[in-house]
Parts: sequence; structure tokens; C-alpha cells
Amino acid sequence: MRKETGGGRFIAVMGDLVSSESVTSRAQLHQNFNNAVSAVNAQFAVNLSSPLTITLGDEFQGLTLQAAEALRIVLALRLRLLRAGALCRFVIGPVDLATPLNKDRAWNMMGNGLAQARERLNDKKDGNAYRFSFYRDKPLSGLLEAVGKALTLTEEGWTPTQASYVLSHILDGADVPEIAAKNEVTERAVYKVLAAANLGFYQDQVEALLVFLGSRDEAGSEKE
Repeated sequence: MRKETGGGRFIAVMGDLVSSESVTSRAQLHQNFNNAVSAVNAQFAVNLSSPLTITLGDEFQGLTLQAAEALRIVLALRLRLLRAGALCRFVIGPVDLATPLNKDRAWNMMGNGLAQARERLNDKKDGNAYRFSFYRDKPLSGLLEAVGKALTLTEEGWTPTQASYVLSHILDGADVPEIAAKNEVTERAVYKVLAAANLGFYQDQVEALLVFLGSRDEAGSEKE
């Protein structure tokens, strides 16, 4: 049973920056990282049981109650960081806390699932940005990661123009006329760019993951 005031079942969200050691300006990278984490914490304040907390220079973790919300949080942070030119990877997975929930910062907590999620995140040979650690159901994790890989490959295929238009649409809620006016191009040109970016496919994959995870949340069946 989940408990807001003590131990119980939560969904961990962990992530780190990719290849941050090789960037030209670490100060700018970490400023962008901190800004993105702060913005997502504010956006999802009512959904986060324990806020996204930067635990090391380029790593963070947080806790929420629902897997679908965890994915929304991951997507928001991933796209904000892509806009800032920063690459990152994430892992989502259930955790059974054996210690009280820390509502102020996501640290000094222990429980089954945390180590497994961290281990999955630390696989640096895997290029998938969207990882899942349903540690008692590895086939389920593999299936979810297959969709996550499709999201990753789509994002990696965006040209700078495609990324700009897609991120304006998803993050800012800008419609085609607004994007066209901002970039001084025709609406037809915007539609062509969004189509070339496989926006429809991308959104279908996101929605499929959200619907599936949401169904598990509603059924209370995150038992891996």
C-alpha cells in the first residue's frame, strides 16, 4: 500500500547527463541542467512525492506515485534539456521504501528497487534515453524500452529546424500558425518540417506508453 508519510510503493525517476565530461562549458551545462530540473519540479509539484533532486553534479532522482506521471516528468525534462543542447538518459521503476519518505529532497531513503534502477541507469553502453526497471518483470521492462528506443531514435534524427519546431509545439503549446509566424515561413513549410520529424509517430508512441502505464496505475498492478 502506498503511503505519503512513510514507507510504501512509489515510482522512482532517475537520470543523468550524457557525456557531460566532454562539454566545452561545464558551467553552462550545469546551469541549464539546474534550470530544467527546477522548471520541471515546479510544473509537476503536485505529482512529485519527493522532488527531483540533483544528487551529484550531473545526476538526479525523485519519487512519484504513478508510472504515467513519471513518464510525463521524464519527457518534460528530456525535451527541455534537448532544447538547451544537453543529452540525458532516464530510468523509471517501482520502489518499495523501507524508510520514511523524504518529502523535501530525494535522498537518504532505502528500499527495494532503488539499486536496480540505478544499475539500469548506469549502463553506459546502451544508447536508449528511456529506460525502465520493473525489476520483477524484466520482459515488461524490455517491451517498454523498445518503445523508449523508438522515441530516442526519433529525437536523435531531428535536424535543428525540426527540433525547434517540435519543441515549440510540444513544450510551448504553439500551433502551426504561431510557429510559422515566429520563424517567418509558410504554414505549409511548418507542416512539412513536422511531418519530416515524424511528429505523428512520436506522439503515438508517447501516448501508447502513457495509456499502458496509466492502466497499470489504475489497476494498482505494479507488482513486477
